[in-house]
Amino acid sequence: MTLGLRPERALLNDVNPHLINFYRWLRRGLTIDDSMRNDAEEFYRRRARFNTVVAKGAADGREAAALFYYLNRTGYNGLCRFNRRGAFNVPFGRYGRIGYIRDFLLYCEAFEQWAFTCGDFTAVPLDDDDFVYADPPYDVPFTQYAQAGFGWSDQQRTVEWLSTHRGPVVLVNQATERIVRLYRAGGYSISFLSAPRRISCSRDRTPAIEILATRNL
Repeated sequence: MTLGLRPERALLNDVNPHLINFYRWLRRGLTIDDSMRNDAEEFYRRRARFNTVVAKGAADGREAAALFYYLNRTGYNGLCRFNRRGAFNVPFGRYGRIGYIRDFLLYCEAFEQWAFTCGDFTAVPLDDDDFVYADPPYDVPFTQYAQAGFGWSDQQRTVEWLSTHRGPVVLVNQATERIVRLYRAGGYSISFLSAPRRISCSRDRTPAIEILATRNL
């Protein structure tokens, strides 16, 4: 959404350090020299290499960014999942065809004035008039998007933290019963949308009902 709006300046934060590292390398002009193949043996070899690179403390490097892109494109149903030791553990995806991108130089200009940070969302500095778009992980059983996970208490903290912001807020999630109750109790205006499932732990592509919650708009 942020890229589609094309703001001159933006700050993007995520709890997943590998995603943020990838975006930081896009801003620097990432190109991938190695060939990328939609092949199970190749996938597991590169998955092992990625986990080795991370374990050796080089998770912020160019190689880690390129490997993360390949794994995300080639892994099962677009999942990004880590075990409690911080190892990427998504299996091979078995796609018929994948259109890999090797040259990301076109993102340099778009991201030139953007900042990318990694950490808990409550540490993000906000001015009173900042527009905030928050997209926490879906309220579903799978929460291991990053090593630390994102549980129900984090969903509650998100609502409470954003409720104190004086500027405009857009907050999205899957419309589970408890999310709807939580957002209404937080004083948000609520709309419901039918959204296609592009990323899932199953092959179910039935559209999901999402909640669009807003404040100060």
